[in-house]
Amino acid sequence: MRAILTGLLAAALSLPATAQSSSEVYFTTYPTLTPDGRTVIFSFEGDLWKTTIQQPGATRLTAMPGNETLAKVSPDGKWIAFTATQFGNADIFLMPVDGGEVKQLTMHEASDQMESWSWDSKHVYFTSNRNGNPTSYKVGLNGGTPVRVFDHHFNLIHNIAEHPLTGELFFNDTWESSFAANRKRYKGDFNPDIQSYIPASKTYKRYTDYRGKDMWTTIDRKGNVYFVSDEENGEYNLYTFSNGRKKALTKFTSSIKRPFASADGSKVIFERDYQVWVYDVASGKSEKLPIRLFRNPVLPKEQDFEVSGKISHYDVSPDGKKLAFVSRGEIFVSDIEGKFVRQIPRASERAVQVQWLKDNRTLLYNETVEGYLNWFTVAADGNGTPKQLTKDKRNNRMLAVNKERTEGVYLSGRDEVRVIDLKTLESRTIVKDEIWAFQNAMPGFSPDGEYVVFTAYRNFEQDILVHHLKKKTTINLTNTGVTETNPYWSPDGKYIYFSSSRTKPAYPFGLQNPKVYRVALDKFDDPFRADKFDELFKKEEKKEEKKEEKKDDKKDDKKPAEKKTPEPVTINTAKIMDRIDQISPSFGSQYGPLYILQKGDKTSVFYISNHADGRSALWKTVLEPFEAPKTDKINGTEMGGGSDIKEADGKLYILAGGHIQKLNPDANKLDKIEISQQFYRNLRTEFEQIFHETWANVEENFYNAEFHGADWKKLREQYARFIPYVNNRTDLRILVNDLLGELNSSHLGFNSSGEEEKINLSYRTMETGILFNDQHPYTVSRIVAKSNADRVNVDVRAGDVLTKVNGVNVDKSLCRDQYFTRPSFEREITLTFEREGKPYDVRLHPQSYGALGEQLYDEWTASNESKVDKLGNNRIAYTHMKNMGGGELEKFLIDMAAKIGSKDALILDLRYNTGGNVHDEVLKFLSQKPYLQWQYRGGKLSPQPNFAPAGKPIVLLINEQSLSDAEMTAAGFKALKLGKIIGTESYRWIIFTSGKGLVDGSFYRLPSWGCYTLDGKNLEKEGVAPDIYVKTSFTDRLEDKDPQLEKAVQEIMNDLK
Repeated sequence: MRAILTGLLAAALSLPATAQSSSEVYFTTYPTLTPDGRTVIFSFEGDLWKTTIQQPGATRLTAMPGNETLAKVSPDGKWIAFTATQFGNADIFLMPVDGGEVKQLTMHEASDQMESWSWDSKHVYFTSNRNGNPTSYKVGLNGGTPVRVFDHHFNLIHNIAEHPLTGELFFNDTWESSFAANRKRYKGDFNPDIQSYIPASKTYKRYTDYRGKDMWTTIDRKGNVYFVSDEENGEYNLYTFSNGRKKALTKFTSSIKRPFASADGSKVIFERDYQVWVYDVASGKSEKLPIRLFRNPVLPKEQDFEVSGKISHYDVSPDGKKLAFVSRGEIFVSDIEGKFVRQIPRASERAVQVQWLKDNRTLLYNETVEGYLNWFTVAADGNGTPKQLTKDKRNNRMLAVNKERTEGVYLSGRDEVRVIDLKTLESRTIVKDEIWAFQNAMPGFSPDGEYVVFTAYRNFEQDILVHHLKKKTTINLTNTGVTETNPYWSPDGKYIYFSSSRTKPAYPFGLQNPKVYRVALDKFDDPFRADKFDELFKKEEKKEEKKEEKKDDKKDDKKPAEKKTPEPVTINTAKIMDRIDQISPSFGSQYGPLYILQKGDKTSVFYISNHADGRSALWKTVLEPFEAPKTDKINGTEMGGGSDIKEADGKLYILAGGHIQKLNPDANKLDKIEISQQFYRNLRTEFEQIFHETWANVEENFYNAEFHGADWKKLREQYARFIPYVNNRTDLRILVNDLLGELNSSHLGFNSSGEEEKINLSYRTMETGILFNDQHPYTVSRIVAKSNADRVNVDVRAGDVLTKVNGVNVDKSLCRDQYFTRPSFEREITLTFEREGKPYDVRLHPQSYGALGEQLYDEWTASNESKVDKLGNNRIAYTHMKNMGGGELEKFLIDMAAKIGSKDALILDLRYNTGGNVHDEVLKFLSQKPYLQWQYRGGKLSPQPNFAPAGKPIVLLINEQSLSDAEMTAAGFKALKLGKIIGTESYRWIIFTSGKGLVDGSFYRLPSWGCYTLDGKNLEKEGVAPDIYVKTSFTDRLEDKDPQLEKAVQEIMNDLK
């Protein structure tokens, strides 16, 4: 059982002997005040600290594993409640203000975030996602089972603050005031307002109706309400109400965060520029609190890393004797067997790609400079100084060299293909086109070095283009409406191999079941059997043997193989698309090709495929005249297949599983080259590099060239000044996400985790689908439909009382969750209940809390369908899509197959839809109209197509939480005039998005593809307006009312009259 008391003494923790002082302390977060406004509690470096307003020398209060944040002092001044992650997930903990044992209040696997206290100091309020969507709960000072504050699956209540005089609970209920609070200057229907509700009298009040952000309410004991708004200047400032109207108390030009008013009303504390500020209510002045504390900086300390299994790129020297490779942004050189390794000294930037030059002594590589990739050279023995070749504010990447290693081709920025002379090391642009700054195919050379092959985008799809270097002409070889990608020129110059889904566009799904093809560059004929027969009788010319021998020469007389001059490449573009052949199997998905090997008449095509058992691996198809193609798997590549096949000195190599491996094409196997080498990096410089690379790639790829009106370059400098003060990875996440929030954009985000953050302990909560009474937390309330308790062999009923869990007697005064939360997830669980004084046992298969959340969501959907059936006299089909992903598309189509034929109308509910990419599939289905009928003799006339929803009334439901691809669907629905849209304006959260990884595995999102109506309106800025505006309010949800759904039924029934 998970212990309630952690046993941590939090009175006076001694500071480490290695600590050092700091005159400026930043990232002092989540500040709060004691009731008298004199003492400040805040978080710093993952711990809670304590200081005073008058003498701001800080003392550490906690040193628990993980992070302690969101501290709040009880109104009676005795307790600090806070969120901590010492058990892996976020729980609520309690400790005395003056130090003592720390008590755990919540014990669920979900994330519990501390919010506020009740004014009687008997309860704390917190948000949790334990039942699906995050919402507010409360738990007693003495523990017990938490109780949900407001019902309804989509009441996303947070930022609760209790009013001491009226009994009101102030709150926000939108994403923009919770996880997207860092997004600046949002205006739309999903904006946060200051709202309140009195549970006793069921009285609701909305205090603000500004279209921007009003959030983070805090209240003193006299009932004075303070909050944050961006109405004055687009930055978050402190506000209050004066005579019922909003009044700005600060006018900062940089935003504040999370204000908290002392109970006595004397002070309001908040974060600004990552430091603690105090607003004095009497004087109306704000001042920075000059906190002094001793720090123990660890980021500058070097840490050990290992290359084994973590190699991201490599190359083999032309002489076949050496390797060069990249691991965690560092460059290494070794012998071909990986026994002798040397790290190449260079700047503390991120290297991505490394390439040997022809001399076998020099490396060409790219690394970031102020976030952008540029080319450098360095001596491969590590004794030289790196030389920078390019100085671009764009990413130079994806270099391929010609057969003679005299030239290289690479991509630059969003729109350039460049060639670099590998003698002079000078670059020139050969093509400007719509290349895109990421999601590219590798360019390459023709075998004779006369052409460059690359891909460019047309209508979001890649075409294969070739550029003649001397003639400076470019030809689009494919020019279709679908993607052809990963072009690879065959060594004999006759074919270009590529992958494609030839009838399906790649966007927005990606390639769907692609195959590997080749296109013949001219009308080549197959070999003739007669020629092979004639060769059997061809006279061989005798070679004159040399009789002279140098007896005294002790050196090896082995001469290098004669270089065969490649045949000139010719390209006949007439009817070229008629000369395409499929190479890979017809089943599954094949990606590549990765490499083409030609030996004599045999051509081996290597690619990734999952056609055998659904798992991706490296395969090869051998093409040989007069033989059927033969396809074999390369053994040892089942964990993803590998990439980047290279040839040197007649041998093949591949990067697979983070290891460089020898590829034996004859034996169809890999032999790993064991490379082990430790190296050092420090997180201080790594974090700085991560910051600048993220900024640079957003600069290069953000969909809007004006950056939504933000000065992106100025913002880099504004936020970069805080990098030296970043103390840990949490601070980095805050800093980068705040920077991204300045763009007022959806689909942005920076995620990062590191080994230094890992916590040994973790716990899982086993849900059952049995819900319990709020007032009697061990008494069954009901069974959730479709849950693991909703089974024929489970007879648990409302009113039954839980007495044992796996044979352990429960204590009803304790939190129920502690009996269901374990270090690991159990396959089976035995519960003992009592009914009318008689005990009985039930065996269940536990389920995750995420599954329970989905089932509660499904209950809401089922309830809507029942309402529609009742109000619409069973004439209206109802279907809801939770998101626009493949699973929900399948469910939608199955729903339509079952319902639309027997119903007279359709309601498609996209409220609360979280987006995806299936808008086109949904709209194509909805657009089907009847065009004829057919009939078997004596049978009933039946329509064509089978499903023709466009021939019936359709209503599309949207609301302020319909976002991303749901907005694309709604905009398309309106443009196609498929029916009426009812609800509220959509979220304004729609940019098609991808992302990129960073040196340490961190990841950031790149919203790069804007979405516009046919008349040019930007959906991200304007959303989709309904034809009939109907709002569902907080109280509607609380009372289980749905005016939007009722209006939809009413409109359809009127149309059916």
